[in-house]
Amino acid sequence: MAKSTIVIDVELDEQKVPVDIAWKATDSSMERPQQAKAVMLSLWDGADKAALRIDLWTQKMMVDEMADFYYQTLMTMADTFQRATKQSELTDEMKAFAQTFYKKFQEIQMKENKA
Repeated sequence: MAKSTIVIDVELDEQKVPVDIAWKATDSSMERPQQAKAVMLSLWDGADKAALRIDLWTQKMMVDEMADFYYQTLMTMADTFQRATKQSELTDEMKAFAQTFYKKFQEIQMKENKA
């Protein structure tokens, strides 16, 4: 049986706020750890029927990048849900929500930039 390891290193400041996030995987072709401005990790605890989450982002993460990150994550979550369940109607709803979310974010940004 094959085994793969993913390592995520988080450098924190004095207030324990992430300053740097780097990750590497044993199956990756990259020789050096890759930099990231944010990470969302979800694990399913089958015994407790609960999602366990770690959400971290660095001080370098801009608000518009966060919106892009969420939009893309929501869209890929919908794709994963479709592959796992074949529930096209629910998948379409998830993607519609993601698109509405992103459009509203852009509208808010435009209003704030004009102010």
